[in-house]
Formats: sequence, C-alpha cells, structure tokens
Amino acid sequence: MIDWDVAVSTGVRLVRPGPQVELSDARQAVAQLRELSTEAAGHVRDFTGLNPLVPTGPAAIVDRPGWIRANVDGFRVVLEPALEQMSSERSETPGANLAGAVGSRVTGMQLGAVLSYLAGKVLGQYELFLPPDPDGNMPTGRLTLVAPNIVNTEREMDVDPHDFRLWVCLHEETHRMQFTSTPWLRGYVQDLMQELLLSSELDAAVFADRLRAAGEAVAGAVRGDGEAGGLLTAFQSQEQQEIMDRVSAVMSLAEGHGDYVMDAVGPEVVPSVERIRARFQKRRAAANPLDRIMRQLLGMDMKMKQYEEGAAFVRTVVAQVGMAEFNKVWTSRETLPTMAEIRDPNAWIDRVVRPAAIAE
Repeated sequence: MIDWDVAVSTGVRLVRPGPQVELSDARQAVAQLRELSTEAAGHVRDFTGLNPLVPTGPAAIVDRPGWIRANVDGFRVVLEPALEQMSSERSETPGANLAGAVGSRVTGMQLGAVLSYLAGKVLGQYELFLPPDPDGNMPTGRLTLVAPNIVNTEREMDVDPHDFRLWVCLHEETHRMQFTSTPWLRGYVQDLMQELLLSSELDAAVFADRLRAAGEAVAGAVRGDGEAGGLLTAFQSQEQQEIMDRVSAVMSLAEGHGDYVMDAVGPEVVPSVERIRARFQKRRAAANPLDRIMRQLLGMDMKMKQYEEGAAFVRTVVAQVGMAEFNKVWTSRETLPTMAEIRDPNAWIDRVVRPAAIAE
C-alpha cells in the first residue's frame, strides 16, 4: 500500500537544502550537540527523578535527508504489520495487482512530499520505532537531532547557539527519559498506531465521502477558516476519533512534559532561557501563509495545542502534589491521563494520586 523506496527518493529529492555553514562550523555544531545531549540527560534525570532502564549514549546527529530516511524506516516498523493485514483482507480482482502497484507509488510520493516539508521544520525527536538489528532484536529507540534545522533556527532567532542547543536537547532528552524509564509506553503507542490504522474503512463509498471531506478541509485551510487537524480529521470515522483522543492524550502528556522540563531546568543551566522561549514562541506565531496552511493540513496546529495543554497539565499537577506524585503517571496505561483529565488536572489527581494516598 506504500512504496517506501519511492517515499524516500521523493522526500530526498524535494527537501530544501539547509543553511550555508562552513565545514569547520558544521563539525563543531555536530560535536557540541552530541556533548550537550549527554549533559542534558543528566539534568533531566536529576530534575524529573526518572531513570533509564537501558544504556543511553549521545544523540544521533543527522541532516534533512537523514531525518527523512530514519522516519520512513520508523513508519515501516509500526505500519507494515497493519498494512499487510489490510492487504490480505482485500478481494483479489482482475487488475488489482497493477492498481495496487500504482497506488502504492502514489502513496509513497505523497508521504515523501510531506516528509520533505517536515524535514525542514523538525529540530529533533526520539525515534520510537527502529528496524531490528542484525540479530533480529528491536532497538529501544534513538534520540535524533537535525543539525541544520537547529543552526538555522538559532540564526533566525539571533540567540546564543550553546544555550539554544542545550535547551533543545533538554526537551528531546526528556522524551528519551520518558520511554527508556517506562518500558511499557513504547508498546502502548505502537498498539494505538496499529489500532488506528486497522480501524480504517476500506469501502469505496466511504473513501469517496472522506475524499470530499478532505477537499473541503483543503479549501478551508486556504481560506483560513478550516478546523485544526485538516486532512487528519477529515478521514476519521467515529471509532478513529475515539482512538485519536487516546493518542492525543499520551502525546499531550509527552510533549507538555518535555516543554515543562526544558523551561524548568533552563534557568539553572541555560542563562538566556527566557529570551529563547520568548523568541521561539514569536517565531511559531509568525509563520508565513504557506506554512500556516501546511501546518493546519498536517495537524501541526493540533501539535502546538498539545504542547500548551500538556505543559499546563504537568505544571498544575507538580505544583499541587510534587514531582514524585506526578511520576505516578508513568506507572501503567491506566494511570495515563485521558484528554478530559489533561484539561482538568484535578480530575487526574483525584483518580490516581489521592486514592493511593488514602490507601497508604
């Protein structure tokens, strides 16, 4: 259903080059990012009280094409089992193989085009889903930093490079700590992704209705009056919306926790953190019209809302019950907040923290 090679080749061909950097400066940036990722890990561990259960090393530093290749690999790991199941359930009709081959190339091109856009925006990420190693073992994950995007952003914002790089590392290392100290969380996210995909309805009439809805979402985004989520929400059934609520809850928690930690740790180790945060927020808000349209269609505006709601949830809970009690959120699937609890932190405290306190 997706030609992964076409996705990579399309993305690499379309991605814009990074900023012009002298070779010596590029090498220095790569070396410093590796060092700062290790430094940030210690700060995050001390502040959050979370401890990785597997060894972690410096971040992997990549360019934009490298980020595209890594993400296609990740998509394959999480999506292929569900895609194969969906394909096996299709009826064999004359011409189906040819139609499938053409369709998979088109889908690969679409995925590559999306990744080429995102490759110029992402500063870093914790890659949850990696191909197995030569022995067939599944890696726990990898922290990746996109060096040209970090350099380009710090230049545009006119901020101290060392401080900005450490600030970014604090956020991304928080994600690595979340997943390496909580082994069940990776499987939970993968289950949600596959459940979402397998809930897709393949009926042609339903697909035509969704396609029309997607067209309306595109028109709305161009006019500036479309709803946040655009193409993502246009293709969702009621069942998928319910799954997406669970996805949104865990991503809001993860992203908000990352934002909370990077700012809370910041004043101690990043002297210019207030200036960086102010300019970073201003940069987000000042996106050009094309960026705003693309962000809406790809659901990136929803992601920005996740940062805000998730960070507010973490701040409220930590302020009321402390970091140790907040960390009960990582105990199991059942202790994760729902989207309703993300927006009402006291409801999560009453459900998870206070009953435990009474029992003790």
